[in-house]
Amino acid sequence: MNVFPDFGSMSGIGDLKVVIGAMLTIILIFAVLMIIISAIIWAIATSTGNPGAAAKARAGVFVALGAAVLAGGGVTWMNWLINLGEQL
Repeated sequence: MNVFPDFGSMSGIGDLKVVIGAMLTIILIFAVLMIIISAIIWAIATSTGNPGAAAKARAGVFVALGAAVLAGGGVTWMNWLINLGEQL
């Protein structure tokens, strides 16, 4: 006798894909905007000779880049996990 979980009874899996995908898309958009803003501030601070502001803007660029990578990878990882769960 084989007993398997019934994933067809989980009616909210489609809604979960939509909600998490939308949230990660919004995070990705804000991360890219922060990369652009921090890069502009970094360039202005470097050209005016303000090393403190340039260092903070450079850190902002790297943090926003990390957030963009995690958000972009999060969508792929979430889709892979949901597809894996459907195959069980």
